[in-house]
This record gives sequence, structure tokens and C-alpha cells, in this order.
Amino acid sequence: MSRIVVHAFVTLDGIAQAPGGKDEDREGGFEYGGWMMDYDEQFDKLNEGGKVVEEWESKTEALLLGRKTYDIWCGAWAVWDENAPGFMGENTRRYNRVPKYVASRTLTELPWKNSHLLGPDVPAAVKKLRAEREGEIRVWGSTELIKALAEHDLIDEYRLAVYPIVLGTGKKLFPDGFATSRFTLVESRALKSGVLINRVQWVSRQLVCSDMSWFSRKFANRHAYG
Repeated sequence: MSRIVVHAFVTLDGIAQAPGGKDEDREGGFEYGGWMMDYDEQFDKLNEGGKVVEEWESKTEALLLGRKTYDIWCGAWAVWDENAPGFMGENTRRYNRVPKYVASRTLTELPWKNSHLLGPDVPAAVKKLRAEREGEIRVWGSTELIKALAEHDLIDEYRLAVYPIVLGTGKKLFPDGFATSRFTLVESRALKSGVLINRVQWVSRQLVCSDMSWFSRKFANRHAYG
């Protein structure tokens, strides 16, 4: 059985739109495209963030993408040089090799090799995919798809690079109406650039205990020794 893992660059106010380039996604009049790249260029002189992404991507066995992200990547990873030096070439080769599963209601043909449409019932298709494959299925971007998958408890882990900036506008990773969820923190560390790396794994839709027994015991114990 595989695990569905979301990778995302987010700001302190939760914005995940167009971190990688000025014209990556201008939907809604978004004017801050490339905010992550600009920050790293100025503050991540040791390329710590790049090394984190390299480690994350080394586990990728498949990609799960929404239509907009797929379209963007078709003009990027799908056409970049596989023989480029370093991580760029390595990841281009990886993305061309692994299967890519696309959620779309409008696309009928997929130009990038090894690409597959999920069909009309995306949650059912993803559930089947997760049960049949091994390794990590990676989700980048695709905020609408992430929201739909979360509503069916289909995301196992979020790996978040949280940048110490506030944009005040843009698409959020966890917008209003997102599925209520509780997670457990499995990793948290700060890079020298100020970026915080967090890994959280999904636990439950239930935010608190179903009864007050745990709270009552803790409250009683606190006062017994107070």
C-alpha cells in the first residue's frame, strides 16, 4: 500500500500560490509569484531548502496532480533537459519516468508521457491507486485536489516548508471549508534561513476525545498534587 504525501511551500498566513515563479499562477490577480524563490535566493545561501526537497523527492514513486498544476508542469519538467547537471536533471528524469495521475474534468488527452486521467470519480480512483501501489505518491500544488482528497481522508502526510513572510492574499493550502482534521507532528526543524520544516501525519477527523474522561483525570491529578 502506498502513502499519499503533500509537499508544499507556504507562508505564515497559509498562502501556497505560485511559490516558484512570477507567472506560475496569476489567478485572482496574484502579484507575488516566485515569493519562495526570491526568499531563498536572498536568505538560503547554504541551499538547505534545496537539500530538503532533494531528500523528499528521492522517495517519489508517482505524481498526483490537479489539472492546473499538470498544465504548468507540462511546460516545465516535461520539457526540461534530462541531462542537466545535479538535482535538475535527476528530478527531470524521475518525473518523466514515474506515472502521473491527473484529476481533470476537461482534459481528454495528456501530452506528458506516462500520464493517466483519474476519471470522473477522483476519490474512488485515488483510493484504489493508494491500495494498489507501493511507495510515496507525491502531490505538489493542486490545492483544489488536496481539498477534495482531504474530504475523503486520503492524505497521509503533509510536508510543509513554512516561510516567515505574510502575503495577505492568494490561494491557501487550507482554505475555509477544508476538512476538519487532527494531525500528529513527526518532525519540526528550523533552517538557518528561518524557514521551518514541518511534517505532520493525519490522525482523525475527531479533534478531541469523545468524552471528558481524559480531561477529568488530568484535571483531578493536577489538583491532587497542586
